[in-house]
Amino acid sequence: MLNLSSLNPQQRLAVETLHGPVLILAGAGTGKTRVITYRIAHLIQRGVSPSHVLGVTFTNKAAREMQERVAQLLPKPVTGRKAGSRGSGSDAAVLDARPTLCTFHSLCVRILRRHIEKLGYKRNFVIYDESEQLAAIKKILSSISVKGEKVDPGAVLALLSRLRNGGERAGVFADANVRALADHVRRRYESSLRACNAVDFDDLILLALRLFREHPEALQACRDQFRYVMVDEYQDTNAVQFQIVLALTQAHRNLCVVGDDDQSIYGWRGAEIANLLDLEKFFPEVKVIKLEQNYRSTATILNAANALIRNNVRRRGKSLWSNRGAGAKIRLQTHAHDEEEAREIVAQIEYQRMARRIPWRHCAILFRTNQQSRPLETALRSAGVRYRLVGGQSFFDRREVKDFLAYLKVFVNPRDDISLLRIANVPARGLSEVTMERLLAASHERRASVFATMKNPAVCAAFPAKSRDSIERFVGLVERIGGQLDGRPTEGGQGKPPPSLQSWAEGFLHELGYFDELRRQEKNPENAQDRIRNVRELVATMQASPSAGPSLTADLQAFLEDITLDARLDEDEKNQDDVVTLITIHSCKGLEFRHVFIVGLEDGLLPHSRSKAEGTLDEERRLFYVAVTRAMEGLTLSHCVGRKKYGQLLPCHPSPFLKELPAELVERPEDRAKRPVSQESGRAFFAVLRQAVG
Repeated sequence: MLNLSSLNPQQRLAVETLHGPVLILAGAGTGKTRVITYRIAHLIQRGVSPSHVLGVTFTNKAAREMQERVAQLLPKPVTGRKAGSRGSGSDAAVLDARPTLCTFHSLCVRILRRHIEKLGYKRNFVIYDESEQLAAIKKILSSISVKGEKVDPGAVLALLSRLRNGGERAGVFADANVRALADHVRRRYESSLRACNAVDFDDLILLALRLFREHPEALQACRDQFRYVMVDEYQDTNAVQFQIVLALTQAHRNLCVVGDDDQSIYGWRGAEIANLLDLEKFFPEVKVIKLEQNYRSTATILNAANALIRNNVRRRGKSLWSNRGAGAKIRLQTHAHDEEEAREIVAQIEYQRMARRIPWRHCAILFRTNQQSRPLETALRSAGVRYRLVGGQSFFDRREVKDFLAYLKVFVNPRDDISLLRIANVPARGLSEVTMERLLAASHERRASVFATMKNPAVCAAFPAKSRDSIERFVGLVERIGGQLDGRPTEGGQGKPPPSLQSWAEGFLHELGYFDELRRQEKNPENAQDRIRNVRELVATMQASPSAGPSLTADLQAFLEDITLDARLDEDEKNQDDVVTLITIHSCKGLEFRHVFIVGLEDGLLPHSRSKAEGTLDEERRLFYVAVTRAMEGLTLSHCVGRKKYGQLLPCHPSPFLKELPAELVERPEDRAKRPVSQESGRAFFAVLRQAVG
């Protein structure tokens, strides 16, 4: 039986409230994940079938963590039988089943794989990642005559996403011309994806919602399956995600949402704080449970955070508290410029490491914008301090990895124009840019995919013999290798499927001579080997055992879905070494560090200069609140009198948020210098020094 005695009274109440709508207001560091996993396990132990439980969150990492922790709390599946296989009775079935714990996007992929044909798509649809979306936008923009400055496709795509998701402030961040252009591009963009039997991340949610509205039987099937729904990080849901949740739960009302309006910091990408603040409009009977006991930070840090966030008027009242003691005061430092700020912080990190034996991995430097990392990286390198910059180039953004994935997508779905155009001449096979541009134009005229156009004899007849031969060989390659996945007989072949995805992938890479191509492209042999190693590492993650089904297509689709939905590797999983973490405040939510340095606390940076015009000052304050509550023991705040921009030192003013911190909780370096050192601190300091010198 699940032991609930380790939970505090409010946590236990949240775990034991199983039926009807529940809002768990989980402040920073209050054991939110523990409550969610215990609640799911408690539901199941009280007789709810695991197959009827759905837990939704925002990242694959969080979903995996939930799955692992729930599995630890539940009885282990009966040995000798795979999960999901038939047992001798209902108890065995319950033991074998597992709840569905996934992201919004993964949930919608599952729903669409079962029902998307009702919307006119084929089940083998592919999911476009950001670079493929950008390629589609660029293609559309290239055919539109735009007066004035060149338009940034990324800005159009970002606004397009907000418009499609229907946020209250969808266009607030956009220039009027970009907004008008996005409206114009939207229909053509959606049409181009539909023609390729492709969807993007927004489509996964939008199409699922459309399915629910147009096909009540599909919605009822989902409601019958998911009778208890939990949503984590509810303050980050956008308007469309809320509609998905509402559709699933409006009938049975068994909805539990977990979140914290004080940590709602993603309004710029469509998150609607109103989803949490106004939940009673849709569920008047909702029970609100507050988790306020913090297990992370000292009382000083929490008192400062509470005082800060109380300046936001529209919020659900809560006050974090801790049993961890008062702890050290918050340090506030002023520097002449950003380079001095960086050097001083690095010096403090090194002092703590040598004098107090605090490893680099316990320290994090937080900043508002990516541009602020440059002087910090320079100072860290000069001091020989190892660090990791969270948000650097993703593994999946590397050219060779994107080429490999584009090939896989074309073999699954040759109508995927974006992927096909990427690899048509990689390695070089006589399909020049001019040839592909002509084929693309012909595909537009015929309203067909590029691949279908390449197979059209009338189109190919217009090309020189050499180009025709290249086109025919490429079509033959795609059909032959793609046919291997389904075990389809091909001309001159036996149609036997390969024993595994891994060996199939290794085979076609060898046939393409792709690794030889990488060696030719790179002048530096070491760089070439790095690129080859990246592809080999990805191939090694593919299924190494023979497929259980009649073909490998489903296995490859599952692999591509996992890759696309989790393309951003979690930086903290990539490197567990002893390093200082450099991270933007937007990226640090959910993390914690013993010692935190928040830099650049200046008016114009935090709050950002745009916030006053956009009416987002409350969100900027929440951003500062999130940064402060990452600290466990030590918190250092700093700002500059001047900051360099394009080589020129420009004057700065302290952030107005600094005045909102209680004066008795903050000290400056000069105040600290006047305070006498206690005998205990002195002895500890000299003990560390003696140990350091042997």
